[in-house]
Amino acid sequence: MKRLIAITTAILLIIAGCKQSGVTNDGVITVDVTASYPKKELILQDFMDVEYVPLETNDEFVTQGFVRDITRNMIILRNYPQDGNLFLFDRSGRAIKRINRHGQGGEEYNIYMQIVLDEEKGEIYISDRPSHRILVYDLDGNYKRTIKHGDDVNFDHMYNFDRDNMICNNSWEKINRKPFAIISKQDGSVTGEIRIPANDDIHMRAEFEDERYGSYNYVPDSYKGLVPYLDSWILVEQSSDTVYRYLPDHTLTPFIVRTPPVSMDTKIFLLPSMFTERYYFMDAVKVLSDESRDLFPATHLMYDKEEDALFEYTVYNADYTDNRPVEINKSNPVNGEIAAYISIQAPDLIEDYENGKLKGRLAEIAAGLDGESNPVIMLLKYKK
Repeated sequence: MKRLIAITTAILLIIAGCKQSGVTNDGVITVDVTASYPKKELILQDFMDVEYVPLETNDEFVTQGFVRDITRNMIILRNYPQDGNLFLFDRSGRAIKRINRHGQGGEEYNIYMQIVLDEEKGEIYISDRPSHRILVYDLDGNYKRTIKHGDDVNFDHMYNFDRDNMICNNSWEKINRKPFAIISKQDGSVTGEIRIPANDDIHMRAEFEDERYGSYNYVPDSYKGLVPYLDSWILVEQSSDTVYRYLPDHTLTPFIVRTPPVSMDTKIFLLPSMFTERYYFMDAVKVLSDESRDLFPATHLMYDKEEDALFEYTVYNADYTDNRPVEINKSNPVNGEIAAYISIQAPDLIEDYENGKLKGRLAEIAAGLDGESNPVIMLLKYKK
């Protein structure tokens, strides 16, 4: 049976009106995106388990390390260029399978961004944006079926929700858009609608006109509309004042409320990036209207659950000797076991190793790399 979850604006206004910045009320946090907060420094290894996975390199397996999904035993990646290659590695980084079904045919994908790996079912789900469909393959790359969805849908994010369904974020901007849904892995039918307030007049694009190219726009690289968090998902609708948490039992609750209300006058958006049991990381991102070098200057904010307070943060990686910051806002979310991953390119690791800037397991890995090696995948896992 299809489930429908809705939150009314009136309830959210009551919640927001009862709170001060950084003070919890029934688990809801308020963040003033225009305020200044004290600074705080953290060591990554103090609150996350960090694992490094060096990807095996051979003639058939050369990748930039763009991870699309990680399961208990496998990692699936693609290259940044749309060359059609998909790479399956095991969790130790051993190369397993290279798949390429790129093309214009009915059983082939064209522009493929989002990929979900279901190890238990032995299936790979690939969202092909131009054709508004999801193609399903087995782990050897054999075509199984096509899931067709509406022309008003473009999935920016897809994750395993349960054995039979995926949770998806639809970025296609139309009136009465439905940005989130639970869909069937078998046929794409909507098994759970998630409705939250949205205003199509509010967006965080930086828009430009060019005599040669016409209209074009940019959005922040750090924008993640759907973020896995332990056994739940964080839902971010850019025009909403509220960030929501969605649970496996289909409960939708307010999680973070921003103030002042979002508008195209302030042009500051609150974009969550990673959540742990204690710390909630997010950015207050300003959208500029000129073609400056940094269109989206961000203030890195962190809510400390134990202290019930907000800070500007810097996180350092203890496996570097030079106080190397970790770009939490540029990390990529994964699932309920692995909060995020960061891809580290081999030449960068080699240079740091030769300059004595690495230690521990990361130094051991870097000592065995050369300039042609595949990246090392850094996994940020929830502490057990």
